[in-house]
Amino acid sequence: MVDLDLPQNTLVNNVERLLAPATVVGWRRLEPWAVARAELSRPPGAVIVKWMRPHRPGPDRSESWRLRSEVAALRFLSDDLGVRLAPRVVAADLEAGLVVLEDLRPRVALDGLLRADGAAAHGERLAAFARVRGELNAVTAGRAEVYYARRAALGAVDRVADCAGRFAGFREEGRLQVAALGLEVAGGAERELAVVLEELEAPGPFLALSNGDAEANNVLVRSSGVPDARVIDFEFAGFTHALHDAVCLYVPGPGWLSVDGGMGEAYRRALAAGVPEAQDDRRFGFGLAAACFSYALLRLQRLSLLDGRAVGDDSRVQLVATMEAAARVAESFGVLPGLAGWGWRVAEALRWRWPDADVDVAGLPAFVPRRH
Repeated sequence: MVDLDLPQNTLVNNVERLLAPATVVGWRRLEPWAVARAELSRPPGAVIVKWMRPHRPGPDRSESWRLRSEVAALRFLSDDLGVRLAPRVVAADLEAGLVVLEDLRPRVALDGLLRADGAAAHGERLAAFARVRGELNAVTAGRAEVYYARRAALGAVDRVADCAGRFAGFREEGRLQVAALGLEVAGGAERELAVVLEELEAPGPFLALSNGDAEANNVLVRSSGVPDARVIDFEFAGFTHALHDAVCLYVPGPGWLSVDGGMGEAYRRALAAGVPEAQDDRRFGFGLAAACFSYALLRLQRLSLLDGRAVGDDSRVQLVATMEAAARVAESFGVLPGLAGWGWRVAEALRWRWPDADVDVAGLPAFVPRRH
């Protein structure tokens, strides 16, 4: 037994109870998350442990809710669908707020490799990142009833909120924030936005499982040889419009100033294996642009926050890049011209508002990190 302080001893005791007769011979906290890697006395040798923090106030979805969603999603993938796209649940005690997962070593988080070596050094891993996102959506499309039966057995769940409701408040706040620039979503753009929301709320064949956070930090790959990607962190999992998971391939996420839209084709090909409608340029392009503008509005809710940041803060450039990327996606597929024009106008207004953000975003290499 390792010598640990009381909270960690409690966790170790719970893990040993779940995995008996195995004992924990090593424990390393993976800061800053409530996650640790436990080394065991017998096979499988090591596991990942996730737990709820006691008495920790959470956002609108409690930590208990999130652990239940993760367990349901991972067992749905491994037990119901028989696919290896994510870690298996080794054991769980949801009453104790503890989940033990398969350790996916030697895979590492893709975002760490990109920050250390640059995107040019990891073309195969970026393609694997895009492909595994598409595979996850493809294999789960049309299987919502199976997932929600499993999820409901673990506690109440709101399917409508999973699909389109979880970020509705942020989108509305984004609209209010950008109105302060004198650039309300109005006229043709407003009519298009209404259609965009209809698309996202009723995805049709594009309804698929997402882990809820499609960024590169939640995909693990091998740093050498075949990338063999896996998706992790399903705490916000739910069935939603599949193309939400493609946004990160076209629009910079929280950690980046730029991305490489060329990866989108790898995602699209993988998605089409389970959602043939993805082969239709108009259908795919409209859904993708809809998801991109939904995300852009979500990011615009941070406008007043960014106003208060220091001159030269990368998050300002990132918001400009976000708006321009969303507009570029719509233009490239010949859809949503009103929203595309509005997106370019917002980006231009931000450049005027923040002269430090008036940079050539298009000239940045792929996956330039944002300084935090």
